[in-house]
Amino acid sequence: MTMLIRLFQPQDATPIAQLFHDTVRNVNICDYSPSQVAAWAPENIHFTDWAARCQACWTYVADDQGTIAGFGQLESTGHIDCFYIHTAYQRQGVGRQIYQAIEAQARALDCDRLFTEASITAKPFFQHLGFTVVRSQLVSCRGEQLTNYVMEKSLR
Repeated sequence: MTMLIRLFQPQDATPIAQLFHDTVRNVNICDYSPSQVAAWAPENIHFTDWAARCQACWTYVADDQGTIAGFGQLESTGHIDCFYIHTAYQRQGVGRQIYQAIEAQARALDCDRLFTEASITAKPFFQHLGFTVVRSQLVSCRGEQLTNYVMEKSLR
């Protein structure tokens, strides 16, 4: 499935907030407890300023004729922050297309490596893209402890 991969636009903020919430609640629930998922994706989908967050970095959006199928964020350091694919678009190559845009931008920025903190759910996806696990860690999120993995990929 080929998507239009484009940069974030301000009108994407609410659909991205909803996509984040729904993905965590419907996909990550397979690997995390209900209380962990509720802490990670609170009821208030605007628990963070999504517009500001998405404009503070390179946020790539997979646009399926007006429907946001996924998004991923790259910081100038090579850090991949948010990376979420809509539940209806899982395992269709959407994540790979977003990742390819992120890696191309990282190379244009002359980053030595890409790195992320991948969820239990996202770990196999990033491994498939050539990332290796540096270490597992427990992170605090609104009173809950969640396991994730510091992962990296050399671009040299």
